Amino acid sequence: MRKKTIPKIINTPISVDNGKFEITVTSYKIIPAGQAGNEYGDKTLIAFWYNVKNIKDDKLDPMSAWIVSGDVKAVQDNNSSQINTLNIGSLPDEKFLDTQTQDIKIGATAENAVSYELSDDTTPVTLSFSKSVVNDDVIAKETFNVK
Repeated sequence: MRKKTIPKIINTPISVDNGKFEITVTSYKIIPAGQAGNEYGDKTLIAFWYNVKNIKDDKLDPMSAWIVSGDVKAVQDNNSSQINTLNIGSLPDEKFLDTQTQDIKIGATAENAVSYELSDDTTPVTLSFSKSVVNDDVIAKETFNVK
């Protein structure tokens, strides 16, 4: 049996929700507490900027696309006995404050950003997309350094 090749995430369009839309993660950044994009937090964030292309969904906004895009997990493997799934953090880029919940027209693309709170400042973070919450079939995966 051939091992399935799982694509990386950065700059790879990920087809989501039966082809209704695509998410493309364009960049990431580590944002320490107190810095721009993490002014009010007390934990360092890993932030991802992404584009959402609405292919055929009647009601889709950039923030919901990330949340409903199957199963997105950000994990820091720093616990020997449990999976350390990271919590969503604050919006790391204020330019999306007014547009993150605006519907995207069919055929159009919109930008947004999302962040996760790191549990430590050294362990890499693995971001993965699965087909759905109930199906753990990973369709894209990449590990990001946090140092």
